[in-house]
Amino acid sequence: MDLAELGIALATVFAVNLLPAFGPPTWAVLVFFSLDFDLPAVPLVLGGALAAASGRFVLASATRRLRPRLSAARLERLDRAEAALSADRRRTAAGLGLFALSPVPSGQLFVGAGLMTVPLLPLTAAFFAGRLVSYSIYVSAASLAERSLGDVVVEALTSPVGVGMQLAMLVALGVLLGGFRPGSPKLTG
Repeated sequence: MDLAELGIALATVFAVNLLPAFGPPTWAVLVFFSLDFDLPAVPLVLGGALAAASGRFVLASATRRLRPRLSAARLERLDRAEAALSADRRRTAAGLGLFALSPVPSGQLFVGAGLMTVPLLPLTAAFFAGRLVSYSIYVSAASLAERSLGDVVVEALTSPVGVGMQLAMLVALGVLLGGFRPGSPKLTG
C-alpha cells in the first residue's frame, strides 16, 4: 500500500466534505481511489469515514461562526426549529439514527446544525458510524463488480458511445428538471 496515495485520497475526502453543496458523493470518491489506485478497503473506508466526518464537523463549526450575522427574525426561526427537533429525546435519537444510515447529502444538514446551537459531536459521531457502514458497502460492491465485470463496465463507460450516452442523460435530466434548455447559454431557475 502506498501511504502517499492513501493520504491523497483522504485529503480529497476531507476537502469534498468541506463543501456545503455541489460536491461529489464521498462514496464515489472512495470507490474511485479504491479502483484506480488499488487501495486496500479497510484503511480506505476507516480513513474515509473519519476524513468525511472531520470535514463535516469543520463545515458545521465554520457555519456556526456565521450565526451572529443573521437577522433576529432568522435566528428566531432557527431557534424554533431547534426546539422542535430536540423536544423529544426519543425522536431526536431516532432522527440521529436515521441520519446516520441515510444516503441523503449531508452538507446542508451540517450547515443547518451549525446555524443552530445543537451539539455537533453527537451528530458527527452518528455520521461517522453510518458512513462506516455505507462506505464499506459501496467500496466492497465496487471491488466485487470490478473483479466480476471489470473490463466490460470500463469499456461501456469510457467508449465514445458510453460517454455520449452519459452526456445525453445529463442534458435530459436538465430538461426534465426544467432548468436547462438545449442551446441556452445558462441554467435558468
